[in-house]
Amino acid sequence: MKSPLEAPEKQIAEETSAKPEKPAPAAVIDTSKMAKGQREALELAEAARDPLEDRGSFASNLFVGRYDFDRIYPYPAQSAEDRTAGEDFLCKLESYLREHVDPDEIDRTGEIPPENFKGLAEIGAFGIKVPKKYGGLGLSQCNYGRAAVLLGSWDGNVAALVSAHQSIGVAQPLLLFGTEEQKQKYLPRVAGGEISAFALTERHAGSDPATMSLRAEPTPDGSEFILNGEKLWCTNGVKAGVLVVMARTPSKMVGGKERKQITAFIVDVDTPGLEVTYRCRFMGLRALYNAVVNFTDVRVPRENIISREGAGLKVALTTLNTGRLTLPAACAGLSKRLLEISRKWAGERIQWGVPIGQHAAIAGKIAEMAGSVFAMEAMTFLTSSLLDRKAGDLRIETAMCKMWATEMTWRIADDAMQVRGGRGYETAASLAGRGEPPIAVERFLRDCRVNTIFEGSSEIMRLFIAREALDPHLKVGGAIFNTQLPMSDRAKAVFSSGKFYAGWYPRQWMPNGAGKIDNLHDTLRGHVNYAARTSKRLARGLFHAMARFGPKLDREQLLLSRFVGIATELFAISATCSYAQWLLGQGKPADEILALADYFCRSARMRIDHHFAGTMRNVDKRGYDLVQNLLAGKHTLLRDGIV
Repeated sequence: MKSPLEAPEKQIAEETSAKPEKPAPAAVIDTSKMAKGQREALELAEAARDPLEDRGSFASNLFVGRYDFDRIYPYPAQSAEDRTAGEDFLCKLESYLREHVDPDEIDRTGEIPPENFKGLAEIGAFGIKVPKKYGGLGLSQCNYGRAAVLLGSWDGNVAALVSAHQSIGVAQPLLLFGTEEQKQKYLPRVAGGEISAFALTERHAGSDPATMSLRAEPTPDGSEFILNGEKLWCTNGVKAGVLVVMARTPSKMVGGKERKQITAFIVDVDTPGLEVTYRCRFMGLRALYNAVVNFTDVRVPRENIISREGAGLKVALTTLNTGRLTLPAACAGLSKRLLEISRKWAGERIQWGVPIGQHAAIAGKIAEMAGSVFAMEAMTFLTSSLLDRKAGDLRIETAMCKMWATEMTWRIADDAMQVRGGRGYETAASLAGRGEPPIAVERFLRDCRVNTIFEGSSEIMRLFIAREALDPHLKVGGAIFNTQLPMSDRAKAVFSSGKFYAGWYPRQWMPNGAGKIDNLHDTLRGHVNYAARTSKRLARGLFHAMARFGPKLDREQLLLSRFVGIATELFAISATCSYAQWLLGQGKPADEILALADYFCRSARMRIDHHFAGTMRNVDKRGYDLVQNLLAGKHTLLRDGIV
């Protein structure tokens, strides 16, 4: 059923729909007072960014006070037919992992045995989503996610190998942007087990691609490009046969200004001049095949461009929008494993006459684990199913899943180590050496730490989500603050935005819930109505921040991160309630399902209260000033007495 709030809240889309579909960056964000590097970075990112649909998505609409619960309720569960389609492969994968993959030996040696590469290829693990006509299994995102759960619960190294290969490696970009010739040439190779990798990061270019230095210069006849430069942290690069490479191609003039161009290329590793010069090693994922790749006059044919010249950043961002959903699925598997380890130990370990799980300090940790695991699965597979159904632009949902699940998994791993105590800190080999079960909590903790950095750090995810959240408001009122526009245009923007907000803002104070929600359990209904009301409070808070800071709001990154945190928790609450009701409909024990969902939602509401409190009172400015003084060499006391 449609929310009764949909019609009035839709005006934020209608108000902006008459504007250009993709305005030039300067029309939305004033870059005139930015440093050259900052301006170039922003303009490059904005040029690669597609605007959200006018109706947005469930998660994006939370920021404008529009709560479209009907978009995710009833829960968009994977169909029985699709689930059955993945069963054979998933059974093979689970059996193969149990019987042939030794995670502790892989961790000890830092190598995945060659027979594992071969065995995984034989069961189709390297072409899960590749269509059957190109030699893959042709399975859905939901089934791919279920495979990631299995992999994440068993070994992070193999999970990273398989995920990087097809989530961000050659398969995903070609499925999204590739020509038929490219698909026919490369997809059978990667589906058959030839490892692929994604080369974006450089020594001075991580999340800021404007500083990218790898150059791709066209030959005089334009038939080839010659690549020179270096890529860092190319996951799977040591074992890869083919790469997706992002490179700077000649700049173009847009609106009288130079705009840097980034282009995506398919590059065979055996191309002359390409050399893997170094294998990087890390705290965890010790068998991660992460490489430094050097390009010296590497010639790549024009037909190996993915999409078109200058569209590389869009290819990268769009690929990551879908590809990063594999991480939360793997995190769900790992978190389930850690919860099970903690549950068993808390029931077995006796201290002060009772199992430690009966002590409130330990019980509280395990309760948080259980609630978070339930929500993690709800969010991840809700978004996966929506992707399978092509239900609109889900970049906000996938970013929220990635950010929230990776951070919660790190917390779960830390708490699991605390629950296991000294046995959590001890290695599996040491435990086995003295006759105890080799439970590798310390390995799980080391391996999962990178997930909050992989494929967009948590900080970048928050900024990415915040930028999208501000987009409807920038379209309505951004021109007011843009000193690059004529005063007449800015004056018109004052009038039009004032007219819009005069209607929109009062509605954000109406105490409406989610409206009539059919067949939703009363326990869940209360949390959904809370989420609907709180989305309006979130929208008001964001509007107040815009009014207070104006064009400088983008610098208030900690403030924006709190708004993002609120919206993410609201998405988690909503997904959890929808998922719980679906499970009830499947005949699952009502007392168990409602206890999990209710606990999680109450816990999330406490986190939301904390975020809101931080938007009103914080030490952000004092902290920033303190750090600038530290960077300037002050506070020498803090450096005294160390070796």
